[in-house]
Amino acid sequence: MSGHDSKYFSTTKKGEIPELKEELNSQYKDKRKDAVKKVIAAMTVGKDVSSLFTDVVNCMQTENLELKKLVYLYLINYAKSQPDLAILAVNTFVKDSQDPNPLIRALAVRTMGCIRVDKITEYLCDPLQRCLKDDDPYVRKTAAICVAKLYDINAELVEDRGFLESLKDLISDNNPMVVANAVAALAEIQENSTRPIFEITSHTLSKLLTALNECTEWGQVFILDALSRYKAADAREAENIVERVTPRLQHANCAVVLSAVKMILQQMELITSTDVVRNLCKKMAPPLVTLLSAEPEIQYVALRNINLIVQRRPTILAHEIKVFFCKYNDPIYVKMEKLEIMIKLASDRNIDQVLLEFKEYATEVDVDFVRKAVRAIGRCAIKLERAAERCISVLLELIKIKVNYVVQEAIIVIKDIFRRYPNTYESIIATLCESLDTLDEPEAKASMIWIIGEYAERIDNADELLESFLESFPEEPPQVQLQLLTATVKLFLKKPTEGPQQMIQVVLNNATVETDNPDLRDRAYIYWRLLSTDPEAAKDVVLAEKPVISDDSNQLDPSLLDELLANIATLSSVYHKPPDTFVTRVKPATQRTEDDEYPDGNETGYAESPANAADGGASPPTSSSSVPYGAARQPAPAPDAPAPVAPVPDLLGDLIGLDNNAIVPADQHATSSGPPLPILLPASTGQGLQISAQLARQDGQIFYSLQFENNSQITLDGFMIQFNKNSFGLAAAGSLQVPPLAPGASTRTLLPMVLFQNMSAGPPSSLLQVAVKNNQQPVWYFNDKILLHVFFTDDGRMERTSFLETWRSLPDSNEVLKEFPGIMVSSAEATLDRLAATNMFFIAKRKHANQDVFYFSAKIPRGIPFLIELTTVIGNPGVKCAIKTPNPEMAPLFFEAIETLLKA
Repeated sequence: MSGHDSKYFSTTKKGEIPELKEELNSQYKDKRKDAVKKVIAAMTVGKDVSSLFTDVVNCMQTENLELKKLVYLYLINYAKSQPDLAILAVNTFVKDSQDPNPLIRALAVRTMGCIRVDKITEYLCDPLQRCLKDDDPYVRKTAAICVAKLYDINAELVEDRGFLESLKDLISDNNPMVVANAVAALAEIQENSTRPIFEITSHTLSKLLTALNECTEWGQVFILDALSRYKAADAREAENIVERVTPRLQHANCAVVLSAVKMILQQMELITSTDVVRNLCKKMAPPLVTLLSAEPEIQYVALRNINLIVQRRPTILAHEIKVFFCKYNDPIYVKMEKLEIMIKLASDRNIDQVLLEFKEYATEVDVDFVRKAVRAIGRCAIKLERAAERCISVLLELIKIKVNYVVQEAIIVIKDIFRRYPNTYESIIATLCESLDTLDEPEAKASMIWIIGEYAERIDNADELLESFLESFPEEPPQVQLQLLTATVKLFLKKPTEGPQQMIQVVLNNATVETDNPDLRDRAYIYWRLLSTDPEAAKDVVLAEKPVISDDSNQLDPSLLDELLANIATLSSVYHKPPDTFVTRVKPATQRTEDDEYPDGNETGYAESPANAADGGASPPTSSSSVPYGAARQPAPAPDAPAPVAPVPDLLGDLIGLDNNAIVPADQHATSSGPPLPILLPASTGQGLQISAQLARQDGQIFYSLQFENNSQITLDGFMIQFNKNSFGLAAAGSLQVPPLAPGASTRTLLPMVLFQNMSAGPPSSLLQVAVKNNQQPVWYFNDKILLHVFFTDDGRMERTSFLETWRSLPDSNEVLKEFPGIMVSSAEATLDRLAATNMFFIAKRKHANQDVFYFSAKIPRGIPFLIELTTVIGNPGVKCAIKTPNPEMAPLFFEAIETLLKA
């Protein structure tokens, strides 16, 4: 639409749909076109205009290309919800696929491919067959992509009608864009298929390499990705392929460059000539360097890919380390990646340059970056033995700066250097001990304690140094406690004098009697037994020679690296994870649709009962379906009883430990499995159907507990439910699982709910409007009440100090009071237990005159706390409730909930 079309998005007056209907049926073309634009505008902003389906489809019969495109756009959006009406458009599609205008032919086939409705698929085959052999290349390339879409809907149909063979024929097409689209379609089909479909032969190879020079940049990406999966027969063929692809390295598009690099890297594995490999490495360096002059986001993607490339072929960028030096205006995520690559490229030849850079970075303002830079210096020391001394000199210079976090990070990496080069650089220990008082981070403390324990015999005052840490032993984190325990044992074994003997007694007592940490306690008992039975054996165990460490913290496993290099220029190479760890390919199930709407225009669909699957011809999706209620309490059916209706498998129910077989069969009355539910739709109103329901919280999740009783004379099935917009955005998280109900039968079920999906405007309200329908009766509407305590979360407990601070921090205007003169608390203990069961956590109790004052805390989703003060005289009527909360407008709902709980 043009820039002047914003008027179509403006708010319209009442009666919008009838007005649009009238305009769509106008005899004037311009008026019809404007009406379709208004419909598309309304659809774009989320309004439901599906009721105009027939009128919009009638506008398809036009020569105006713009109008036809708009109608097709509408069809793609609403064909799923109106499959029966969508078939009305099929004749026009078929007619348009034979139009003299190639744009209209391509548009028809593209649209038919986008309408993912089974009923239309069969009509698509003939037009698609024609378009795959069309004279116009634009139509052929559109049809090629359409085959991939059709395969996703109905794979068998594509294979039976010979579309795969037609696609393979298109690889030999004389138009490069047709070839590229055919390759893209075949590659996508191959991903969804378990058997080989797209295999490149020597004949197709030459066709693809020829098309590579002439097609668009995205066509080149598709072809290069396909070529990267081709295994050359020998080194000579691999060299020929690489020679044809190398010019793509000079392309302006980053995706083409990375795809070319991926393809060349794959073929290089087969090339035996070292000269050829060396020349290719030289050719790949400039394009990769050029990527680092792009926008920061592209730089980051390039750096993540380069990180993988240098792990396999470090020689490619060995002479280009300067391009990875950080600029002052680089975003932090780019700087961190550059650091990683600099460590990987660091060598004896360039280490002085690199250390100067790292030292500069260690004086910057970004704390995380500074820490990473200091660690980088340590990792270079571990990686390069000849440069270790220079690295340690830089670390000591940084320690002298006396910046706390720099000192602590330096001590952590020096500990690793000591482990890499034992008995080499211990002369610097005295300098490290000067910084002992500044250590406050667990890892730095643990590293310093390890150094003192490991070299206790060389440190004159080692016992004093360790004793300074022992004073706070009970408060230290487990990491520090474990190191203190081991270091004290080492000190005792190396210097078994009176001081260390007393220290070891104190430490072992703290680590066995005073601690709840099982790791610490077990290690302390092992040391205690070793020392008390055989001190020499203890020396052999505790003072054993340690293996020399190496820096492999950021090296990937070779097999994983192979997989990631095969996926360069994809998300996989950015995440450094195989595709199957974050992409799940799910075959979508065809869903049954309904025309009924909620009165308020709520667009959330009904949650469908599995009983409908038999009628709809295709079963609905099974994820997140409802969890039946009270599974363990149901008696087993008698051996001669008819088999119960099998519910749809419920993964959610299995996960939280509930049984799916609790739905009562159609010929068996539901036994009472749980407290009685309030009747919301009496049988007298529901033509014999009685519905009882209430929101409930179970195992930390919110459910809608429902009981259906069929007092009519007919079997009821196909139950579905829908919730209108409400203050908490409550909506069904899955389908409603109710079996067919025979006359006189009843069943009870739990429907999992989600929050904040279906929010209504205005002040908070406890009103929940529900609509339930089945195949035999009209839609039944009823109202329920949302009780706030159902939303109280498990993490609402506060410490007393936190409670007081929060109470004081909230202004007095946020405090709301209400009295309940008719309620009496007869037992404090019973009331506390009842409130605790709903996640209202008891904080404290005090006496005020003859009254008892109780304090509680609670929290609802999105972290909104409630601080509650209940004042009453036990055994006498009258309760006063005061609450403080950041959202005082929620107070009326809270008081409704507390009144319900206190009356129970």
